[in-house]
Amino acid sequence: MSSIPASRPTSVTRLSLSHITAQNETNLLGTVHGGVIMTLVDSVAGVVAARHSGGPAVTASMDEMTFLVPVRVGDVVHFTSQVNWTGRSSMEVGVRITADRWDAVGPEVHVASAYLVFVAVDADGKPREVPQVVPETDEEQRRMREAEIRRSHRLAKRQAIIASREQDQAQAQAAGDEAAG
Repeated sequence: MSSIPASRPTSVTRLSLSHITAQNETNLLGTVHGGVIMTLVDSVAGVVAARHSGGPAVTASMDEMTFLVPVRVGDVVHFTSQVNWTGRSSMEVGVRITADRWDAVGPEVHVASAYLVFVAVDADGKPREVPQVVPETDEEQRRMREAEIRRSHRLAKRQAIIASREQDQAQAQAAGDEAAG
């Protein structure tokens, strides 16, 4: 019998991480490189996915990442992450990124939001089942609903791409048949 529960509340695996940005993380514009932020997002989301699923989980996609304001050198960047939705072996993990100055007291600024999809894997790298997430608040229920919308858009986009490629193959085949005939 598995030691992984059938479900877990959202709060059990929620995680926050703070990072003080440094000069060596800047881009050519003198602000913190978006790739640095994305790496930290993937790291914190990966921990949440592994904790929720009770083992290894790999990044399948970053559905969306919206940068609202730049991060400056010396900002303290805060990453708050939680599982928003679960399927059979996949999970959407949301990350909210805020920042404030290291040397001043002031309000945190919402820097970005990101949504990543992770797949739990076994020792052979094959997908394995995950506990279902149980939202505990109205906010968490909203996040779950929105995650389901993002999932349906992801699946619809995949189907549209497959259909487009099949159409291209059919047209190429028809053109080849016409040229040969």
